[in-house]
Amino acid sequence: MYVIIIILIVVLLIAAIFINAIQQHRQKQEAERRTEAAKQRTLVDETENIIAAVANMPVSSRIVGILHNRILNALKAMNELSSTAELKQRIASSEQATAAALSDNSSGASEFSLPDNDKMIIQYIQAVKKLRIVLRSEHSKGQIDSKVFMDEDKQLERLQVKVNVETLIKRGRAALQTNMLGSARQYFEKAKTALENQNPQDDYSKSKLATLNEWLQEIQSNLKSVNEKDRAKKQEEERDELDELFAPKKKW
Repeated sequence: MYVIIIILIVVLLIAAIFINAIQQHRQKQEAERRTEAAKQRTLVDETENIIAAVANMPVSSRIVGILHNRILNALKAMNELSSTAELKQRIASSEQATAAALSDNSSGASEFSLPDNDKMIIQYIQAVKKLRIVLRSEHSKGQIDSKVFMDEDKQLERLQVKVNVETLIKRGRAALQTNMLGSARQYFEKAKTALENQNPQDDYSKSKLATLNEWLQEIQSNLKSVNEKDRAKKQEEERDELDELFAPKKKW
């Protein structure tokens, strides 16, 4: 009798340990599921923000398609973790948006236009940087092939250079208007260096380099003229001092 009781107690203990282990495993799985779902939601939100930001950028429809496909994959991953009617509807909408973007042959905004203020310029630059990071991430996942990645990343790199150059030119022109020739020269020289480091050169960089060289020559000429005037003025002042020093003393 006692043996049976002991056996039952041991069985109950083993069962309790086993049930507790199963509960802990389920809790761990649920925590991992919530973490992964939150990760995918963050990815969707981030990508939607990037899509909104690139609406006014001269990027290809292929990049927009890549972004929509990224959202679609994230929604599918969320649906596998916890399927809901809302998620299924979002997946259907995302599939339509991805197909529409990939079938569109346009290149986004017709041409580059620098934002109006420094805050918007910073946001523009950040959007381009995030876009390049996303592109690299999708390439590492095998979502886009190497040729597409290289082509699109090169275009984004050129866009990044263009924003930088146009910002420097804008500041240089503003410095010229206030007659700050030294500051203007520094801005233009930085812009020139950025363009010269771009390889290969395109029509934009060649045109801007020619313009920057003209402006730098004008500034150099103006600075030389200013220096000559300063030297002449200084020499005149020195002569006046000598004339006063050696002038005949007046008799009172």
